[in-house]
Formats: sequence, structure tokens, C-alpha cells
Amino acid sequence: MLIYKILRRPEWDAFRAAGETAGAPVDLADGFVHFSTAAQVADTAARYFGTESDLVLVAFRSDALGPALKWEPSRGGDLFPHLYRSLQMSDVVWDKSLPLGATGHIFPEGVW
Repeated sequence: MLIYKILRRPEWDAFRAAGETAGAPVDLADGFVHFSTAAQVADTAARYFGTESDLVLVAFRSDALGPALKWEPSRGGDLFPHLYRSLQMSDVVWDKSLPLGATGHIFPEGVW
């Protein structure tokens, strides 16, 4: 199963340059890397990145992240994937731009 991380372009650029990241500021504050499933990612984009246009959607295989990936209740009791280790570039399956259109973010084909 693919899970998704939304990063601002400077966060993505820093991740690529360093080869690893502990995540965005919210991840650092919470002590884990936040992810969303395909069913959750559009709401995450709207809720936390509603007016931001220079975003990158990054896909990861949940089973490849190992035991550091925990499924924990969050918004409305939904289970969200949280990673309790740094992300490595080798964890990335793909990355695609996530532009902001007139009615919200425009997701790449095949996310859902």
C-alpha cells in the first residue's frame, strides 16, 4: 500500500540534498513523520496546505518502512500512518508536483 507525505518545495529539496529528513516542522514538533493514505491525502492537503502551491507529493510503500511505522488514531478516530524514524531517500517510491488549482490541489493520476 502506498502512503503519502506532502512537503513544501524547500523541504523536499533539503531532503533530496541530505538524503534523509526527520520531516517538516510539524513532524519535528510531534516526534514522528506524518503520512496520509490515498483516502486521507486530499483532506490533509486542503486542511494543512490549503493556500500553498509549491508542494511535492511523495509516495512510500508502507510495508517497506518497517516496524517504525505505526497506525495511530487522529482526526475523527481515523488511523493515520506515523513513522518513528527519519525518512531516507531510498524509502521514496516516487515524487510529483502537487499544484494548487482553482478548486484545490491537483493530484497526480492514480493516487486513488
